Amino acid sequence: MVDLLSMHYDWIRAGHIIAMVSWMAGMLYLPRLFVYHVNAPKGSDMSETFKIMERRLLKIIINPAMVLTWVFGCIMLYVQWEYFKTLPWMHAKLLFVVLMTGIHHVYIKYVKLFAADENTKSAKFFRILNEVPAVFMIIIVILAVVEPF
Repeated sequence: MVDLLSMHYDWIRAGHIIAMVSWMAGMLYLPRLFVYHVNAPKGSDMSETFKIMERRLLKIIINPAMVLTWVFGCIMLYVQWEYFKTLPWMHAKLLFVVLMTGIHHVYIKYVKLFAADENTKSAKFFRILNEVPAVFMIIIVILAVVEPF
């Protein structure tokens, strides 16, 4: 099995990168929707439109992209485990991917709160929250590309 996966490693890596880019696009866009949704009156057409947009973005793009990022990443780890397990930068990268997944779940919580018209956070809160995945993404990419330690 490892031999078969090794033969297709570049395709697996390409899938991982494509999934990661899709995940990050959604993770950077969703809190911007939250920023605008905060200012929409509850029950208004605008608020209901934001609910649909948020739910679809999460269910159709962000969730599948996260799962595929993890699947392709785990396959790459499996194929190259003897190499990766000794690299401190990989351990750090995995930590930040786990933290990114945690932020993903925070976003799920807010999609549900907005859907129930129970959000109590401000637009400023969501502007700040929007920066978290951007910072994590920068760290993850630097760790994966530069391999600083």
